Amino acid sequence: MPPDEEVVDMAVNVRGKNIDVTPALRDYVEKKVVTITKQFKTVGDISAVMRVEKGQHIVEVTVPASGIVLRAQESTKDMYSSIDLVVDKIERQIHKYKTRLMKRKYNNFRDVTPVVASAKEEADDGEFKIVRNKKYVLRPMNVQEAVMQMNLLNHDFFMFFDADSEVVSVVYKRKDGDYGLIAPEMK
Repeated sequence: MPPDEEVVDMAVNVRGKNIDVTPALRDYVEKKVVTITKQFKTVGDISAVMRVEKGQHIVEVTVPASGIVLRAQESTKDMYSSIDLVVDKIERQIHKYKTRLMKRKYNNFRDVTPVVASAKEEADDGEFKIVRNKKYVLRPMNVQEAVMQMNLLNHDFFMFFDADSEVVSVVYKRKDGDYGLIAPEMK
């Protein structure tokens, strides 16, 4: 190994739900995921969850790398195809992220004349268009009250000030009908 090459210490955690993860599947996931992580200086522990539901082979991969978290999920009739598709999706996310970084780095000035672009061009340039800005008062409440408020508003998520932990948190409705809680943690 050349002396200037940095060694990245990471682990690939492969788990299965409703499926036994064979050594062949584990090796395939590790080889595929390691190829996409070579583009980053630092990579955390990668999580790959494989499951089978109603004949569909679902793969979900989460990659914490260089201050961002990449996550993708794919579903097909074959586990290997799902792995290939999820890796392709993460590679596209990396490309979009790096393209956005390069645009910010080398395009610090706006054009003097405004350019009207079509909606398709705006979606492809990597910039996100904010179409609505909403402000509201955060009231202290517990998690159960926040879930109740979210259901009353018929929303999929609800941001609130958690009176117990004294931080801004988010509750959300999961696809399986249960609820999730996102709470910040300072490092």
